[in-house]
Parts: sequence; structure tokens; C-alpha cells
Amino acid sequence: MNPTNPTNPMNPTNPMNPINSTNPTNSTHPTTPTNSTNPTNPSGFTLFELLMAIFIFALVLPPIYASSTGTFRVVNETESEVEIYRMARIAMERMLEDLESLYVQRSPLTGKSAEGASTTSLFVGKDQEIDGRSADTLRFISRAHVNLGGQDQDPGAVEISYYVRESDEGDDLVLYRNDKPVFEVSGSPEEETGGLVLSERLVSVTLTYRDENGDVREGWDSDSEELKDKTPKMVSISLEFQNTLNPDVPLTFMTSIALPIEQGYTW
Repeated sequence: MNPTNPTNPMNPTNPMNPINSTNPTNSTHPTTPTNSTNPTNPSGFTLFELLMAIFIFALVLPPIYASSTGTFRVVNETESEVEIYRMARIAMERMLEDLESLYVQRSPLTGKSAEGASTTSLFVGKDQEIDGRSADTLRFISRAHVNLGGQDQDPGAVEISYYVRESDEGDDLVLYRNDKPVFEVSGSPEEETGGLVLSERLVSVTLTYRDENGDVREGWDSDSEELKDKTPKMVSISLEFQNTLNPDVPLTFMTSIALPIEQGYTW
């Protein structure tokens, strides 16, 4: 075979000669090696980068901490206020129900009309204080007996008393309610013990009374000469609770009730 023949595959001038091939996949084509230890491609953090990360973290952390603690404080204060509203509602509803069932015994006099019937009642409200804080007490006869013993027998008229004591910590007042059948009554509100806690965290308990002329009285005594066997026409109740958001401004709940008179047994 003629080596100078242009069709000869071994001819150096023949484009089919593998030596003259420009295929990029030629094994003889040089490639750039990848060195994992190349100093231009580091695999860690420099000291400067670590210091910058710590600096940014120090700037971001205080606002996040302040925001989270503030949120938890608001949640706790809201829960505290919800509990106070719950106690105020329960106390008001209980006192209103007791007063609505006020019991007065009537005794018709011989030869007198119904308008001339005499009445026998117990209604004693005292204006009292504990360390300069209003802590009024009240005693009266009612039919609103709360049966906690599980007995089916109705005791009839009971003497209900409200009295206030200082808490064990001494920071707040506690309102108690006592409920005893009339035949078991002994002592006075100053000596009352064993009542059920009606409300706590109180700053003051204030009761006022309106007579038949509309005059406001801070106390009432149906045993006195002036108010003998009389009951007020209206009772106003004011309960002040501790305010965690603003201790100088207590949370105040007020209500009033016109007293209905239940017809008692005649004798």
C-alpha cells in the first residue's frame, strides 16, 4: 500500500488518521485535576467568621428574650384577671341569691288588719375595718340554704352571715359565708369560724343600705330602737380586688338589689 496515497488511513495527511483527530474525548486530551486540599476552597470557618456569628447572636438574643418574657408576663396577668372576674361573679351571684330569699316572720295582731301585722326579722349589717380597709359584716335570716351535707331534709329558715378575715399572708382579705339553721345559731360575726371561703384576694368589702326614705346608711341593725324589726329597701355591694397590673387601682365590682320580703309562718 502506497503510504503517500491520500486515501491511505496511515497517511499523515488523511483526516481519518486517529493522530489528527480533535475529539475532546481523546484520552490524550489533558484535564485539570481536582485537589481536595486546594487552599482556594477551604472546608471550615475562620476565626473572624466565628467572632462575627457570636456578635450577631449577641445582638439578636436580648430582644428575643425580652419579647418572650413580656409575652409570658401578659399571659400570667391575664389569667390572674380572669380568676378575679370568676371569683367576683360567684360571690355576687351567691350574695344576691341569699338576699333575694330574705325571710321575715309576720304575726297578725288580734283585731288588726294585715297592714297592722307585726314583723320579726333579723338583719344586722356592721361597718367594720381591718387595718384601715373596709371589712363589713352582715347577718340575716334567709331561705337560701346551701346543702353541703347531702341531706334531703330542708332546715327551713337559716341564718346567713358574711364576715371578713385577713389572709394568712396578711396582704389581702378573705370573704367567708356561713349558713346555719336558726336553732343552731350562737355567737356573733366577730366570733364566726368555720365558714366557707366565698372570695379571696380582696382589698375591701363594703355594704351600704337604703331605708324607706331612700337615705343611705353604712350600717343596719334591726335590733335597734330606730330600725326595730325593719329591713332595708335596698342593699348595695362593693367588692374591691387586688390589681396585679396597677396595685394602686383595685378592680372594683358593684351591684345593688331591692329586697323582696318572703311571707313567713304566722303564729
